[in-house]
Amino acid sequence: MLTLSLAAAVAQTNLLPLPPIAAGPFQPDDQSLKQYKCPEWFRDAKLGIWAVWGPVSVPMQGDWYARRLYLHDEVDKNGKPTGQNSDNKFHVEHYGHPAKVGFKDIIPLWHAEKWDPDRLMDLYQKAGAKYFCMIAMHHDNFDCWNSRYQPKWNSVTMGPKRDIAGEWQAAAIKHGLRFGMTEHLAASWWFYSAAHSTDKTGPLAGVPYDGNDPKFSDLYWSGNEKPTFSYYGTNVPFAYKQNWFNRIKDMIDRYHPDLLYSDSPLPYPDDVGRQLLAHYYNDNLAQHGGKLEAVYNCKQTSQGRWVQDLERGVMDGIDPHPWQTDTCVGQWYYKTGIKYKSSATVIQMLADIVSKNGNLLLNFPPRPDGTLDDDEIKILNDLAAWTAINGEAIFGTRPWKIYGEGSSKVVKAGSFNEGKLQYTASDIRFTQSKDGKTLYAIALGWPTDGKLVVKSLADAAGKINELALLGNANKLDWKQTVAGLVVTLPAQNLGKTIFTLKITGQNLQPVAGVN
Repeated sequence: MLTLSLAAAVAQTNLLPLPPIAAGPFQPDDQSLKQYKCPEWFRDAKLGIWAVWGPVSVPMQGDWYARRLYLHDEVDKNGKPTGQNSDNKFHVEHYGHPAKVGFKDIIPLWHAEKWDPDRLMDLYQKAGAKYFCMIAMHHDNFDCWNSRYQPKWNSVTMGPKRDIAGEWQAAAIKHGLRFGMTEHLAASWWFYSAAHSTDKTGPLAGVPYDGNDPKFSDLYWSGNEKPTFSYYGTNVPFAYKQNWFNRIKDMIDRYHPDLLYSDSPLPYPDDVGRQLLAHYYNDNLAQHGGKLEAVYNCKQTSQGRWVQDLERGVMDGIDPHPWQTDTCVGQWYYKTGIKYKSSATVIQMLADIVSKNGNLLLNFPPRPDGTLDDDEIKILNDLAAWTAINGEAIFGTRPWKIYGEGSSKVVKAGSFNEGKLQYTASDIRFTQSKDGKTLYAIALGWPTDGKLVVKSLADAAGKINELALLGNANKLDWKQTVAGLVVTLPAQNLGKTIFTLKITGQNLQPVAGVN
């Protein structure tokens, strides 16, 4: 039985071997993994909804609370003290000092008492989502299923006492959405190092936090008091990597998710990472009669081995490999009083990402009871209204010869660059139908003079035969000129509405040098 906790495994001189991976064509080496081909369902899907939700939601203070509650004496990047961490202050005021009351005591407070996954999935499906992702475990080391290798700290034995993963999956299947699971365990070894510390100043300076108590090593780990942060295994004992492998494999074997996401590069690639990935692909082939339907996301250039994910970032052009942006309407976990992205910003991002061969995975963080707030529901409803009219320019499309034109440029592709984009009425993004017969020009703002000029489709681009505005039954006045395609929009003031032109023509080619 491979059910040892990490603490027990570390105590053993000879570690248990990894369980065998599923038989199949994929082997744990890069050359074999390059057989991978992204499935059509993902390329067609374009929009996924993510629920970042778990015991970290309980204080409603946002992301990384399970670490930040222990950071009494915060320092800046130069090591200079900056004072008491706000989450530590909140925790002491509302729950108690982490010498006695730590994250172990927050976990039982997560009850999910109003959670209705079927109702939420209905909202997601109406908003246009084609796949749904849930957090299987975050850096907090808590598994949202009846985990074989985390038997105490999981959602069936503690907190909600429900199979969160199983219920999410059933709701997704019912509503026709593909089901994904995200794992964030690779950083947990480093993440919980803070729980092994003490206050450096103040009346309780030197009093050990609860992470120092060996009774809780199955949550906070042990031997990680001063780890070097690395997803690739620096200073991480093999027993930890083994625990990671066993838990993610257990998750795959129970739920066979359509999508598996690692919040990291491929973890521990030399020891266990490639074995886990080969197992996932082979298991998926077996589940689908030899057809590969699996999508693995991680934050590393894919070279065709998986689908690269960019956290809160976008590409600066059309990538030859399908990719994904993961971002949030606010913070990753629910935070009281947070200011969300506007509905317009979300739609602009979606159009930009799809035009560059990407997908958008968008997080709407539930409150600890499992409900969304009114502002989140409004964004979902606005997405539903927009995709009902413009969805044909998004779903099932492919990039055109160029992604677009306009003033919004990304200096460099990568993560955490989404805030650098300020879309204007001059920004246009292109997609096309899979058969290449229909071109879509998505305008990311409404021109103040009521005339849209698409420079890439000037008369040198070739002849346009037909043009229509999606959602508008009336014919438009338009003409191709040397300067561009000039379209006179309807007279009514639609403000900053993001709208789509549907165009057919004869071998249209973008005019060079527009941008």
